Amino acid sequence: MWILEGKERSEAEAYIREAASCARYSGCDDARCGAVIVRNGEIIGRGFNAPPAGSSTKRCHVPKTRYHAKVTDKTCCIHAEVRAIHDALRSSPDRLLGSDLYFVRVDEYGEPKRSGAPYCTLCSKLSLDVGIAAFHLFQEEGIVGYPADEYNERSFAYTDYPIAR
Repeated sequence: MWILEGKERSEAEAYIREAASCARYSGCDDARCGAVIVRNGEIIGRGFNAPPAGSSTKRCHVPKTRYHAKVTDKTCCIHAEVRAIHDALRSSPDRLLGSDLYFVRVDEYGEPKRSGAPYCTLCSKLSLDVGIAAFHLFQEEGIVGYPADEYNERSFAYTDYPIAR
């Protein structure tokens, strides 16, 4: 992981703002998220979280404990990162290799919120599979970059409860 500085940070701030603009279209009642995928300075994919096309079913407020353990993604929404990947695949599938993904959540006013630690294995695995090189999150330290393989490892290692020793 690395903290973006200088020109890299300035460019990343613009992409985070663009991801925040995407998040304003979110159909989720729980968390409004946006993502953009960039390759060689060009945005090649955009996404926001919302229920799948053709579905108006929302389960944002269903307690996650109500689902069977085999239900690995307990949200009703397509993740913003997945939508951005789909968008990029439609227009430029060969350009995903080596690209960068920028992700952000927004508050009720559409302003970027700081992210916590990487935790989404669904998005980390898919990103690795399509060749995304790095994830970028707006975190407490600033905009932080993670090589995709490190993001995946950290996602699988994530816990929000103390680990019994």
